[in-house]
Amino acid sequence: MKTAQLPDGERVPVLGQGTWRMGENTRAHKDEVAALRLGIELGMTLIDTAEMYGEGGAEKVVADAIEDQRDRVFVVTKVYPHNASRTELPKACERSLKRLRIDAIDLYLLHWRERYTCLMETVGAFEKLRTTGKIKRWGGLEFRCR
Repeated sequence: MKTAQLPDGERVPVLGQGTWRMGENTRAHKDEVAALRLGIELGMTLIDTAEMYGEGGAEKVVADAIEDQRDRVFVVTKVYPHNASRTELPKACERSLKRLRIDAIDLYLLHWRERYTCLMETVGAFEKLRTTGKIKRWGGLEFRCR
């Protein structure tokens, strides 16, 4: 699998597995876990999920898929914009960590930015989570001034 190097030197696969629409139907859980596990076996060890996918259900699917192989997988999850404040971001992170059953998120992203969210507050909350070891890296799709 071809990889890309992150600014901190970590190498991640250029092709990952997305989980949008997973975790929405309990009857599909077993098949979704199997699909992610097959992807991992084939070298797609970057898995992208979000707290909004299945209202946390996709993160639970990921947890079952990476059980006993956490060290092989790079986990990306995303936070809702309405949870991007100084007080709500740590709570959202803890919920995601609990659903994923991991100690630290490899890359924690702001899913999108809304105008009412104070960017400096969001950045500060991400940095605090990083320095406390809850996340290893952070970012967002829209970290630009408006």
